[in-house]
Amino acid sequence: MMVVVSDRGDLTGQRRDAVPRLAEEDYVCHPCGLSYAQVSVDGAVGVIKWLPDAVREEALAVPAQARRLRPGADLWSVTEYVCHLRDVYATYTIRLHRARTEHEPMLEPMLNDLRARRFRYNDRDLNAVIDELSATAAGFRDEVSRTLPDHWDRFVTRLPGERRTALWLVRQAMHEGQHHLDDIRRTGTAVTTRM
Repeated sequence: MMVVVSDRGDLTGQRRDAVPRLAEEDYVCHPCGLSYAQVSVDGAVGVIKWLPDAVREEALAVPAQARRLRPGADLWSVTEYVCHLRDVYATYTIRLHRARTEHEPMLEPMLNDLRARRFRYNDRDLNAVIDELSATAAGFRDEVSRTLPDHWDRFVTRLPGERRTALWLVRQAMHEGQHHLDDIRRTGTAVTTRM
């Protein structure tokens, strides 16, 4: 099921943003080989801890004049991916907090493309955004450390039929980081070779 949110904010008229379904609790990502069932909380936190430094290294390796270039009409730039990751960790910090403090809270979709447009991701200063990513990733790790062992099976919901555990939130947050780090690498290579 796809939920479509209408937005009339761009120059081409009406734009439609589909909200993709959340990955399942036992998701296996075929492109990267990650299996959620094999990811521990400590393993996820370990990856998230080094992620901002890896993003900094990859993103700043792209020539400054290429960091805002999109490799295709429906693809984001390096700067936009870094902004998205910053927002992922801010959003997942709040989601995890709600999972551990509320009874089955209903979560709002992130509306990624809408955020990218409204918050002008591609106009942001990349160094500042990387610093913000470091702060939001640290905040997420702090929230994980406050989650008690018996809270990992607490549920959140988003769209109808999307009931996920607090443990899933941590695994998903880690996967978002890994997946988008790869997107930053691929995008940087693609736009640099076009220069």
